[in-house]
Amino acid sequence: MKALTFAERNRKEILRDPMTLLFGMFLPLLMLWLFSMMAEKMPFDLFTLEKLAPAIIVFSFSFITLFTGMLIGRDKSSSFLMRIFASPMDATDYLIGYALPLLPVALLQLAACYVTALLLGMPVTLDAIPAFGVLVIISLLYIAFGLFFGTFFTDRQVGAMFAIFVNITTWLSGTWFELDMIGGTFQKVAYLLPFAHAVDASRAVFAGDYDAVGTPMLWVIAYTAIIFGIAVWGFRKRMRG
Repeated sequence: MKALTFAERNRKEILRDPMTLLFGMFLPLLMLWLFSMMAEKMPFDLFTLEKLAPAIIVFSFSFITLFTGMLIGRDKSSSFLMRIFASPMDATDYLIGYALPLLPVALLQLAACYVTALLLGMPVTLDAIPAFGVLVIISLLYIAFGLFFGTFFTDRQVGAMFAIFVNITTWLSGTWFELDMIGGTFQKVAYLLPFAHAVDASRAVFAGDYDAVGTPMLWVIAYTAIIFGIAVWGFRKRMRG
């Protein structure tokens, strides 16, 4: 209940900056359109909508990382958090309160990308129903990274970290090229991180290949739990300090 009350306050803070939300939603849609137009000229099928759309949806969640980190960073810079640390909430309550308002944003981004893909010619299938559930779980990974960045960095530093983060999440996820095209150490490193697994799970569930979803999702869920746990530890340490 305490976290829900705090989440309502954060929802209002998010809505105060609609332009950032719109930019975070519009850019993935633009990229989806541009790369889908390139599909006809490509000698491989990476940019077909069936493969491109699931990857772009996952990519769009990286902007939620920015929203989350900036929200916490601004609260720290304005001393808002210091004032409310006297409340009976613990670190987990605070971070859940920051995370909950971002779930509707993730759903909105997911829906916008999917509808755009349909308009561009992606076939309608019933596999989209479980795909939405899988992608909501994947969005929690990106929210957890936002909580991590917001806890350990200022709002200005979060912006700089986001530039690094978004490059890592795209180049090491197989969004723009198949990782086995490079192979070797690059591919091994990519699969030690959760982003390639997130894209693989997204593509597999949209394709109806449910047997290929489980293992990648275990990586995603494990990383989500670890990153969230580190964020809680860091936030609790800040409260005590």
